[in-house]
Amino acid sequence: MDFTNTILQWYAENGRDLPWRRTKNPYAIWLSEIIMQQTRIAQGTAYWERFMKRWPRVEDLAKATEDEVLREWQGLGYYSRARNLHKAAKQIVEIGHFPLIYNELIKLSGIGEYTACAISSIAFGEEKAVVDGNVYRVLARYFGIDTPIDSTEGKKLFKAMAEEYLAKDAPAAYNQGIMDFGAMQCTPTSPNCLSCPLVETCYAMRHHKITELPIKSKKIKQKERKFSFIYIRCKNKIAIRKRGKGDIWQGLWELPTLEMVEKEKEKLQLLVSKIKHILTHQIIFADFYLLETNTRPTLSEDFIWINENELNNYALPRLLEVLIEKL
Repeated sequence: MDFTNTILQWYAENGRDLPWRRTKNPYAIWLSEIIMQQTRIAQGTAYWERFMKRWPRVEDLAKATEDEVLREWQGLGYYSRARNLHKAAKQIVEIGHFPLIYNELIKLSGIGEYTACAISSIAFGEEKAVVDGNVYRVLARYFGIDTPIDSTEGKKLFKAMAEEYLAKDAPAAYNQGIMDFGAMQCTPTSPNCLSCPLVETCYAMRHHKITELPIKSKKIKQKERKFSFIYIRCKNKIAIRKRGKGDIWQGLWELPTLEMVEKEKEKLQLLVSKIKHILTHQIIFADFYLLETNTRPTLSEDFIWINENELNNYALPRLLEVLIEKL
């Protein structure tokens, strides 16, 4: 049996039963693709179900405010995904229908080549092959490709191979199948090679290169930053502000920082120090202080004072959620 048919058969027998796979609704499929980027299936499924319950149609999502969407997204990280999701919903409503093909889908905010291929093939049966981390891994190991997956040459090569082996009469099943195969069978570490239906013809298995493939040439450089946040409690009110553009956590709410309350430093209570929080390109170390006072300290005009019990109505970075749990 050839590679493509093996993947299709494996998927028919082992594919994950996921709620968005029980429908051809492009909105539901698009929502799942955006949520599942950088997110584990178990965690992402709960978010998908909440979004679908609160905003069952793309028109409903388009009518929501950005704050409402960010609040519902809280905990998933990579908040630009949520902002683009909301923006794309408005674009779809303006178009008057959900885009049906790759060339239309890729024009929407937050939809790149992979997502456009996934939606068009799964929802509409378009002959478009997906290439994600799972696909890179399966193809690199099985065919013995040592071209770096993060190089221009590698991206072109893997894309061409994905298109070559795509099941033209079943693009949805094949795309979902090869991604599931990479996530469940040909995993990054400790792949289940002994029960793999491709084991006898797998290059990496025959040449003992399972741990070496795929190859990545570039390492992400992470810079370190330090934040010192102050939870100011003044007569059951707390101060927060929305972060601006051009930095992490854009559009989310944050607490004042240590530099903003110089005159009150002697009243601060250190609750936790040097909490480590890792982002894709940054490593954050955070200290967390409590300031209980009957007089509001002077803060910049962009801060607002809210009732302490209303904080859950505002979307916060995951780091601040963790810190506030220390109270």
